[in-house]
Amino acid sequence: MVTDENKAGSGPDEPTVPLGGARPGDAADPAAAREPEPVDAAEPADEPVAADGRTEAAADEPAEPAASGSRWRVSGAGAVIGVLLVLLGFTLAVQLKNNSTNDAYATMRQEDLVTILADLDAREDRLQQDITELENSRRELASGASSRDQILKEAQERADDLGILAGTLKATGTGITLRFSDGTKPITAAHLLNAIQELRGAGAEAMQVDGNGGSVRVVASTHFVDSPNGGIEVDGVRLTGPYTITAIGPDDIDVAMKFRGGVVNDVEGDGGNVIVSKPQPVEITTVLPNAPTLEYAKPVS
Repeated sequence: MVTDENKAGSGPDEPTVPLGGARPGDAADPAAAREPEPVDAAEPADEPVAADGRTEAAADEPAEPAASGSRWRVSGAGAVIGVLLVLLGFTLAVQLKNNSTNDAYATMRQEDLVTILADLDAREDRLQQDITELENSRRELASGASSRDQILKEAQERADDLGILAGTLKATGTGITLRFSDGTKPITAAHLLNAIQELRGAGAEAMQVDGNGGSVRVVASTHFVDSPNGGIEVDGVRLTGPYTITAIGPDDIDVAMKFRGGVVNDVEGDGGNVIVSKPQPVEITTVLPNAPTLEYAKPVS
């Protein structure tokens, strides 16, 4: 069995339960920092009870501050932002590792390498900019500078991003389609897996595989294996050719598929056929019913 995980490294694409962040008790409320006043030992044994059975509050007791709900909301959003920072940093590390260990780059021309390096530098700059924006957002949340509406908007945007990465939400944007068909030799699971890895390295953010028999959303845990009955099994779904990979990513993502040693060159060299096209916009319509459940990985608090 050829697995996407074995080539791509650990997949951070699964959603995570927001943990960590500020706790409700950490809010900067001077009233909350005061120690409780001593209770007079001679207080009455029984408190007044209302007709519905609930104990009535003493008339002279101060009301609970109403601001605790807002502190809970701010803390929850801060936790979401903290988790996202961890996921974004881990994704960057995995992608850079995959790019650095690709043996095919050793046979490329200098012009191709320069183009790839320029693309990698641009992607790194974008990721660093995203990290900076997230850190600024976290600082604003900690200082209470952001309004509740802005907090909810940012949290929803990040939740949407995680939903796309986890495969539970549809997506649309710029990208390409790769259509694989048998030539003198059949298309194998290794061909599709190599194409998925190349697309990820070129910046693809959402992908799906279609064939006769169904459609499968590609996530971090997606695996490919040649079926003994013919065709290719993708996450247990048996597909037969022709196969189509749809990917959303940078507008120039098709360049990485065409250089020497790339997907097109490898497939044609093995006796298969592949056609690259750029429909606009590209749409990813297949979704997973539920996000994968993590058994071992936990966010760092």
